[in-house]
Amino acid sequence: MSESVILWSAFNLFVLGMLALDLGVFHRKTHEVGVKEALTWTGVWIALAMVFNLFIYYYFDKDKAIEFFTGYLIEKSLSIDNIFVMIMIFSYFQVPARYQHKVLFWGILGALVMRVIFILTGIELIHRFHWLIYIFGGFLVITGIRMLTSGDIKLEPERNPLVKLARRIFPFTNSYEGDRFFVKRDKKLWATPLFLVVILIEATDLIFAVDSIPAILAISDDSFIVYTSNVFAILGLRSLYFALSGIEKYFQYLKYGLSAILIFVGVKMCITDFYKIPIDLSLILIVFILTIAMLASVAFKKKNESEGTVDK
Repeated sequence: MSESVILWSAFNLFVLGMLALDLGVFHRKTHEVGVKEALTWTGVWIALAMVFNLFIYYYFDKDKAIEFFTGYLIEKSLSIDNIFVMIMIFSYFQVPARYQHKVLFWGILGALVMRVIFILTGIELIHRFHWLIYIFGGFLVITGIRMLTSGDIKLEPERNPLVKLARRIFPFTNSYEGDRFFVKRDKKLWATPLFLVVILIEATDLIFAVDSIPAILAISDDSFIVYTSNVFAILGLRSLYFALSGIEKYFQYLKYGLSAILIFVGVKMCITDFYKIPIDLSLILIVFILTIAMLASVAFKKKNESEGTVDK
């Protein structure tokens, strides 16, 4: 068995073990995830990612470690935007808080499978058809500009093709049936609204993957680095959702920072054959953009709060 196969197998076994531990032990019973628990798990996933980053540093080299960290940072940042859409979905369908963790678990499990396909396909295409790097780069620049100029996201679940297809295949119950996705009535299989929510979560991640995968391919073309940084970002998505849920107002300017990052990595891809921007410089710039966006968001929130107090 080759060293590469052992590396991939060991990492995937670790991921499956952590998912089994999460759902089978720590979240075996349906319950509402509190902010303290969410922050604890967020810290655990970030710590695991950083420990793995040390492994990358010693097993490979410094450049690979920086690529992993930069890719992880980009994916983690873009996932915050994804979280806000999830908040809208749960709010729209009025999903009880105690069922949300299970929905996110299965939604993210599906997302991991889709990301693997996207990553391996994307890297293979770039290796075979190098000119595609310009297409991906241009796509990211356009996406960044659209994110910058677009207004608030409008949620229209009934127009989603996957939702339409699901309604054609299954009859749906009018209300939730505990945390179940399917129930049997009169020897007939019925889907619950919770199953519909899972479909929308999957569809949302699919849309975000179209942006995020090309973005990380601008940082590294090593399939193992791209895959592992993506996986660690996604695994921490559920806990991050519960940690951020309710405080999205503190991220007022985040989308401007994310759009700037997408435009930057898009340009980086487009000029890679003429000038290769050093990976450590890319990391510094991305951290700087995110820091400015977060500080501006906090300052904006405090200003609004102080003005509201004065008005009263």
